[in-house]
Amino acid sequence: MALHSFLLMTLVLALAVAASPVRVRNNRITLPMARRANSLGVRKVLEADRTRAALLQGGRKALTKRHRQSTGNNAATNSTATSSAAAASGTASNGNVAAVNQGEDYVVSVGVGSPPTTYNLLVDTGSSNTWVGASQAYVQTSTSKATGQQVEVSYGSGAFVGEEFTDQVTVGELTITGQSIGSATEAEGFEGVDGIIGIGPTDLTVGTVGGEDSQTEVPTVTDNLFSQGIIGENLVSVFFAPPTSANDSNGELTFGSVDDSKIVGDVAFTPLTTTSPASEYWGIDQSITYGSSNTTILDTTAGIVDTGTTLVLMATNAFQAYQQATGATEDETTGLLTLSNTDFDNLESLFFNIGGQSYELTANAQIFPRALNSLIGGNSDQIYLVVNDIGTESGQGLDFINGFSFLERYLSVFDTTNNQVGFAATQFTNATTN
Repeated sequence: MALHSFLLMTLVLALAVAASPVRVRNNRITLPMARRANSLGVRKVLEADRTRAALLQGGRKALTKRHRQSTGNNAATNSTATSSAAAASGTASNGNVAAVNQGEDYVVSVGVGSPPTTYNLLVDTGSSNTWVGASQAYVQTSTSKATGQQVEVSYGSGAFVGEEFTDQVTVGELTITGQSIGSATEAEGFEGVDGIIGIGPTDLTVGTVGGEDSQTEVPTVTDNLFSQGIIGENLVSVFFAPPTSANDSNGELTFGSVDDSKIVGDVAFTPLTTTSPASEYWGIDQSITYGSSNTTILDTTAGIVDTGTTLVLMATNAFQAYQQATGATEDETTGLLTLSNTDFDNLESLFFNIGGQSYELTANAQIFPRALNSLIGGNSDQIYLVVNDIGTESGQGLDFINGFSFLERYLSVFDTTNNQVGFAATQFTNATTN
């Protein structure tokens, strides 16, 4: 979904995905990702994150809830009109595919049809349908086949409704055939992007095509890459680097394996949680402690890893424990926690304890990138924290979300075959970029 919350909000398109060679090695494809800038202000990002969290806590049925609200100027009309197939935002030659971090969400470029039309799509691990048409309309070509089915997904503060097609999808110079593509006839909350590439669990597609009572699964892009022999393993890994400016081309989305050049040490895996509703997503069990004293912030519970969420969200009781441990106060303008420079000097690390491994979020990693404060509505010299309240007490079955503020410090791996999620340290895990 993306939505990563902020993607569900009306955003301002910054830079298009920078042209970057797609690399193909050992049956893997790595796409560059671009960071997309957001002009709504931090409070809007927080509100969007919480809206998304509330939807995710409702489980898969919340995603397939019928959405009939008029979208006004945001409506996208399906047509066969000619549109630009500009390859400048990500089409490349043999190899990997890149993703660009653009402010508050990440975007990759893919081609659809033959000849392909290039679309900039939000990367979402919290949903599994791939669709276009929010900005640039779906262009039918000789490879487009209408299924006669309606497709519909809700993302909290955004949604789309449209028609399902199967079509050719181009990743770099490699091609997937028969991929399900939603052509949006209505799209709300996706200004400046063309749609979503959903890389969540396949089960999330049940009920999205052919009505909410349908039990049909729709293979994801990752599924089809694997089943068609294009990649060697049915998994996708996500790499983000902490931003140092508003529009960084600082990410990669790798299908089929892990780009070893991006990690330090090995990937450690943990099985997916069995606790619902977190178990319907890329859900894991974790506990959180703070500082050298190992102060308990959150007892072991279930939550999710989500590229569609900007911040690190945790249950209300855990958030209150974190606020007390850090001495942070709420900033009235942004809604985020803030610290004085003196308090920041005393800020200790958070530790995310997952599958027997401890993942440290340093003091620097706990603060919003100060280079982006002005862009998103904050004071340029203020210190804001990326940890915030999910809005419910623990015990809901989805008590935390490790959003991309966490994922910018650890490469993440989403393994469908083995039902597990993995993490690995990168050169940015302990960086002081913020």
